[in-house]
This record gives sequence, C-alpha cells and structure tokens, in this order.
Amino acid sequence: MLRVLRGERRKLIRAWQWKHNSAGFDIIRIFLGGALIVRGIWFIMHPEAVAEMAGTMLSDWVTGYLNFAHLVGGAMLVVGFWTRIGALIQIPVLVQAVFFVHMRRGLGTPDQSLELSALVLLLLVVIFIFGAGVYSLDHWRRRDEAA
Repeated sequence: MLRVLRGERRKLIRAWQWKHNSAGFDIIRIFLGGALIVRGIWFIMHPEAVAEMAGTMLSDWVTGYLNFAHLVGGAMLVVGFWTRIGALIQIPVLVQAVFFVHMRRGLGTPDQSLELSALVLLLLVVIFIFGAGVYSLDHWRRRDEAA
C-alpha cells in the first residue's frame, strides 16, 4: 500500500512539474536579466575597471553599446518583453567577454570570470532560441493576438 502511495505521489509531482516547468525557466530569465542590469550599472560606475579588464581602452561607442546591452537588454529579460531581442543584443558582448577577454586568463581563476561569462552566454543563447515563458509580457501579447 505504501509503495502505491509513493508511486502515485511521484506521478502527481511529475505532473505538477511538467505543468509548471515554465515557471523555473522564467525565474532563471528574470534573475539573469536582473544580474545583467546590476553588471551594467557597475560598468557605468567603474569605466576604468572595464578598460583594465578588457586590456585596452575601449572606444566610446563600444562602451556605450556594452552599457546599453546590459541595461536595456537586461530589463527586456526581466519583464519578458521582446525577450529574444533582449538576449540577442547581449550575445555579442558575451562572445567578446568569453573569447577575447576572459579566455586569456583561462579556467580556474579566483574570480571565475570565464566560467560565469560562458554560463551567461549559454543562458542567453537558450533564451534567444526558446523565448520567454508564460510569465512574461511576450506571452500575454501572443495570447491577446490569438484571441
């Protein structure tokens, strides 16, 4: 009897997970967007550290794009509005960070910049491919257009 209850409980949990799996994806999207906004604010407040991290003085337009991508793109991810575009405008920044800035230092550094930047890049690519979940303005927009 106990084994049957455990099996039924497991089926109920799995059914709930499948029904609500978008919520987990949305939490990741919202957190990632918020983290990118914080990083963009940090970049604005510490331009000399950004230039040192990049290894060269960045041109004004590159620095402006970096700040724009993190602030505006991050906000787009948080609310789920034009989510794929919000991810897409950040992908070039993260490709640059992974392959041209942090790759020089390699894996296993104390700040783990390469690993974290690669993770953020991967998450942005996944969000670009799959879009926003049900807890987003994009989902509400599509639902209203279908009605």
